[in-house]
Amino acid sequence: MADPRRFDVVIVGAGIAGASLAVALSGAGLRIALVEAQPLGERTLPQGTNLGDFDPRVSALTPRSSEFLQQLGAWEAIAQYRHCAYHHMTVWDAEGTGQIEFDRAEVGATELGHIVENRAIVHALLARVNRATDISVLSPAVLQSCTRLASSGMSLELEGGECLEADLLVAADGAMSRVREMMGFTCREWDYGHRAIVATVEVERPHERTAWQRFMPSGPLALLPLPGSEDHHYCSIVWSLQEDKVDAVLALDDAAFCAELERASEARLGAILASSRRYAHPLRQRHAVDYVQPGVALVADAAHTIHPLAGQGINLGLQDVAVLAEEITAGRRSGVRPGQLELLRRYQRRRKGENLVMMSAMDGFKRLFEQQSLPLRWLRNVGMRQIDTLPPIKRQLMRHAMGLG
Repeated sequence: MADPRRFDVVIVGAGIAGASLAVALSGAGLRIALVEAQPLGERTLPQGTNLGDFDPRVSALTPRSSEFLQQLGAWEAIAQYRHCAYHHMTVWDAEGTGQIEFDRAEVGATELGHIVENRAIVHALLARVNRATDISVLSPAVLQSCTRLASSGMSLELEGGECLEADLLVAADGAMSRVREMMGFTCREWDYGHRAIVATVEVERPHERTAWQRFMPSGPLALLPLPGSEDHHYCSIVWSLQEDKVDAVLALDDAAFCAELERASEARLGAILASSRRYAHPLRQRHAVDYVQPGVALVADAAHTIHPLAGQGINLGLQDVAVLAEEITAGRRSGVRPGQLELLRRYQRRRKGENLVMMSAMDGFKRLFEQQSLPLRWLRNVGMRQIDTLPPIKRQLMRHAMGLG
């Protein structure tokens, strides 16, 4: 067997988290490898704006996340392709009259966030990866095993027999992380009993750069604004439904699905005129008890997954990446190895608390809006109306959701 290739940092997973970490570490004097099971050949993004041209999976990026992507040199390509800044958000309760309106003017912001197709983010990041001389891309390459070396660092074997050694192995391989499983990280997790239906839909009325969200006992429905034209208005939907309701909705033909979605959205954007192909993803909350071991770190969905009702998953993941990159590059300047446990624990201390707070809040919202008892419904609606009339509390909520503190 050939001698193993040696790196300072090996990142498994070239999605948004893995690619952004590779770019964030580039230029720090490190040898970096990015390992991805899927082929990463040159791909062109669809230029049309018909229903089938949009990626059904989108992210609601906070200003903090957009700024980080700008620092990585990826935002310009995203902006040149397409995205939709949203200026307003309307949230309402299906079981009453509670409603909250959030607007950019209330916090003096240019926008509340941006809706961006996931593949556009990955495409922009991989363009930066491919221009970097200190990042080796191994793709398609499937991780076969990983073990801790007696000296220090990690040994990785890929399918086909190629071996790598790394001072630090980073799991950016998603919610079903193989690295996390292989290294025996303990997770606390539970099934929400929901699946999220995602699709692109054409709506009758302009979305007015507003993100719409309706809370129903069966789960929340979000309509997120997408770029369109004067004659065609598009939204991405994330419709979380209880497990026993999902298959029936997926089985509807397009006309019946559009009618059901129009009813669920209370026709806030008029008729639902058409829908792309629909996909459903199971929802599960998962949180690793520890994010780190000697020589190993988990980031983004490999460390934590939450309910998508506020779209915070990707934003938490990007902040994991930003903090881990900060700690590694600071360690590099001080002569500390990337896989040194104390360095990795600093990353964990900085991220775990914030992630837990957001995860608890999302879980609490989900459970609160599922309750149908009359007293709780009354309290919910009164609470929403009250918050809508208290600007200081609204500003604080908005700033936190936008990643601004």
